[in-house]
Amino acid sequence: MTSPGTLPTATERLVVETQQVDDTRSLLTLVDPQRPLLWLRKGCGLAGIGEALRLEFSGPDRMREAAVVWRDIAAAATVEDPLRMPGTGLVAFGTFAFDDSSAQTSVLLVPQIILGRRDGTSWITRIRLDATASDAPDPLATAFGPTYRLTLTPGAESPAGFQAHVADAVDRILAGDLSKVVLSRDLIGHLPADADLRRIVSDLAVGYPDCWTFAVDGLLGSSPETLVSVQDGSVTARVLAGTASRGADAASDQDAAVNLATSAKDQDEHQFAVQSVLASLRPHTSHVLTSEIPFTLKLPNLWHLATDVEGTLTDNATSLDLIDALHPTAAVAGSPTPAAVALIAELEPFDRGRYAGPVGWVGADGDGEWAIALRCAQVDQDGTVTAYAGGGIVAESVPEKELAETRMKFRPIVDAFG
Repeated sequence: MTSPGTLPTATERLVVETQQVDDTRSLLTLVDPQRPLLWLRKGCGLAGIGEALRLEFSGPDRMREAAVVWRDIAAAATVEDPLRMPGTGLVAFGTFAFDDSSAQTSVLLVPQIILGRRDGTSWITRIRLDATASDAPDPLATAFGPTYRLTLTPGAESPAGFQAHVADAVDRILAGDLSKVVLSRDLIGHLPADADLRRIVSDLAVGYPDCWTFAVDGLLGSSPETLVSVQDGSVTARVLAGTASRGADAASDQDAAVNLATSAKDQDEHQFAVQSVLASLRPHTSHVLTSEIPFTLKLPNLWHLATDVEGTLTDNATSLDLIDALHPTAAVAGSPTPAAVALIAELEPFDRGRYAGPVGWVGADGDGEWAIALRCAQVDQDGTVTAYAGGGIVAESVPEKELAETRMKFRPIVDAFG
């Protein structure tokens, strides 16, 4: 549900004005050091400053409610947007909890100021409630704060506990309870006072330029997986499942990619994820296309099996409607999904919060870009940092190898904080 007082009243409609600017400064230098609001990829994206409107949701209908509320807000808004590009005009940043019963709220945040850059064009958008004067100051670049290092240590799930739970999951799979389940573990730490989180986001954006680097309501990360992108009636997604570490040299690196591409275990895991996405998109799309076989996607620390999905919308579904339809995919839950989610709740000794949930942005027309919140950490108001990483467990999974995979997946966040 939405939090009391978060919806505009009949006299408090959003007023939105976008204009093109020549500003080419780093978007990172302009946002709040302690609560950055960012969506970046290859140096382009969106940066938010201030908060014109905050919408909070929870429970099994959180994304469906968000889609309904956002339609009403967008319909009531007065928008002046001469550019009409993805990310201009009225935009909300969003992050949603993984589980229906999570204690972590799901949010849509509408900033007072949005700075954007896309395809060589830069812009600024100012947003206010029409009953108030704009009190957002012009954005000013500020230098990063002092450097710091943070050691992340095992949280509620120890390495030994994770391996035991992987073994339990394999037993359940062999017994026929399900085909795949994604299990994760956590690392925790505590930030020094007034730590500048832009340093973390900067390290992630520079180190993983092909990923979606995000900072939304304390959730920081750099995800390689596009849950869904919607633009002018076209729908795209990138499905990742199946992982291998990079080789130490060119020869071993190529061997790692070939071994991943020919691994029956990883191919099976990948197909579960692809079929999950296709089944969720088909009611909303036509002409859904995928490659016949997955390709190997190279990241700085990992190889992934990847499949790109493309389709055309056949209804009025927004990107919020589609994340509701897609979440949780087999890539982050398992198959069959209900059984996998139930086993996750039974075995994982913590609330995932927003880890493995949708994170991204939505525009007034419902278009938007959403990733799955992977390679990420949640930073709470008290400075507590909780990072997450997991892997897909199938019948052939070996606990020691699955633990090693989580270590590889933790590397972006551990390196950024350390």
